[in-house]
Amino acid sequence: MGMEQLGLRELKKRQTRDNISRHATRLFMERGFDNVTIAEIAAAAQVSKMTVTNYFPRKEDLAWELNERFADMPANAVRARRPGEGALAAVRAAYLTQVAERDPMAGFAGPQFARMVADSPVLASRLRQFHDYREKSLAQALAEETGTAADDLVPRLVAAQLNTVLRLLFDETVRLVLEGGEQDAVAERITRDAETAFAALEPSFGDYAVRT
Repeated sequence: MGMEQLGLRELKKRQTRDNISRHATRLFMERGFDNVTIAEIAAAAQVSKMTVTNYFPRKEDLAWELNERFADMPANAVRARRPGEGALAAVRAAYLTQVAERDPMAGFAGPQFARMVADSPVLASRLRQFHDYREKSLAQALAEETGTAADDLVPRLVAAQLNTVLRLLFDETVRLVLEGGEQDAVAERITRDAETAFAALEPSFGDYAVRT
């Protein structure tokens, strides 16, 4: 198969995935996550149920299509830190960039999506799994970057503290969004909270994993 054919195949897959995701999101917003079936999503997207499950093995995957970007953000920030920059500074900078961009991965997905997650035990459980995975992913990155064993206490401790801050800030953002806060006002408030929270960790972890 030529490169052009491969490119067309990948484009077709991307278009099919986007089509399914778009219709699923619309149905979830209109009726609530738990009230929509895979069959209804397939019918709306004009594909088979098998096609839907091939792209999204679990229904909750349709609501969390960007879960990898959410979960791997702090680990990727640590791996991409600049010379002279430590893990805390790298994660703080990456998070504040998300807030400045009103990134949905930082909680700025809008009140409809936030309410959909809050009203669905399945989605709320999946979100907790993402937070837990993010901590483990960050601990692994810290261990790799500092040359320590994967089960060493220090990278796990630092990851737990950083992830706790990120989790609290995410929850606070969602709370403010659900209360009807305008995005710019929410971002301004969360930026102040983030600076306070990360500064509290600075004495203990500011010099940790500084890239030489």
